[in-house]
Amino acid sequence: MSSPYKRWHYFNLIKNSLQKGCLKQQQTLTATTLKRNTIMTVIKQEDFIQSICDAFQFISYYHPKDYIDALYKAWQKEENPAAKDAMTQILVNSRMCAENNRPICQDTGIATVFLKVGMDVQWDADMSVEEMVNEGVRRAYTWEGNTLRASVLADPAGKRQNTKDNTPAVIHMSIVPGGKVEVTCAAKGGGSENKSKLAMLNPSDNIVDWVLKTIPTMGAGWCPPGILGIGIGGTPEKAVLMAKESLMSHIDIQELQEKAASGAELSTTEALRLELFEKVNALGIGAQGLGGLTTVLDVKILDYPTHAASKPIAMIPNCAATRHVEFELDGSGPVELTPPRVED
Repeated sequence: MSSPYKRWHYFNLIKNSLQKGCLKQQQTLTATTLKRNTIMTVIKQEDFIQSICDAFQFISYYHPKDYIDALYKAWQKEENPAAKDAMTQILVNSRMCAENNRPICQDTGIATVFLKVGMDVQWDADMSVEEMVNEGVRRAYTWEGNTLRASVLADPAGKRQNTKDNTPAVIHMSIVPGGKVEVTCAAKGGGSENKSKLAMLNPSDNIVDWVLKTIPTMGAGWCPPGILGIGIGGTPEKAVLMAKESLMSHIDIQELQEKAASGAELSTTEALRLELFEKVNALGIGAQGLGGLTTVLDVKILDYPTHAASKPIAMIPNCAATRHVEFELDGSGPVELTPPRVED
């Protein structure tokens, strides 16, 4: 057996070796940090707040162009007179709102904001990110030039008192590599939100069967034609978040149809999107529940690995008052959003 001195000497050698290794690693990290600090993006508080404000005013009266394009194509092929008339009203209303900067729906929605904050971003601000977002929402909804309806109630299980400025927003934030802040602002009305569904399916249950069984129970209160957002996997709360986040992407079902027609291999979610798009529209619910060919303009799906015993699925519809916009801040000032051409 070695002597206490030898054991002490041995442990000291190990300790010194570890310390040198940690010191070297720390020096490397410090050098990397210093390098990153020299190229950090600085986002000013007022620029961020004003960008949030401008975004919510913008989406209150401008439909996303991809939605209008898809709706117009659906209108062209619609054979049901009542459904076609409903689509006509949506299209005419959209143009009038864009021309006069007035809300496309009286329900101006609950403010939802997705943020991807770059790791190389530095904030020149006294307020927290959440506080800045809420200040932007407050300004947007109380602006005298186009005051938006305040629909948010505090104490939802009790007094249900209106907060008067549509705050607080629902904020989802993640930290990502890079030197930019990616922002998605959305306003979602209560009619479509109230039709959201969550189910914990058995692993052997069929997703298409569940969707086709569930859609008719939603009625027309979600104001179709719109988009279906579906989240599959993860945990219950992850599935719901994915369903909501999927609605922020652009309509591209036509491109997916062309991909399938070309013989290209489709992923599981791509094939599922196409199947659901065709079968949901075949239900004949139609625009505003009046029948016809088009109930949904697209089906969006996000998925995530899940527990072997689980198959969570969430479904959230987006209504005809589809409102969302995406932009980036890089420290050069507040965002400048480009209005769509009414002529288009």
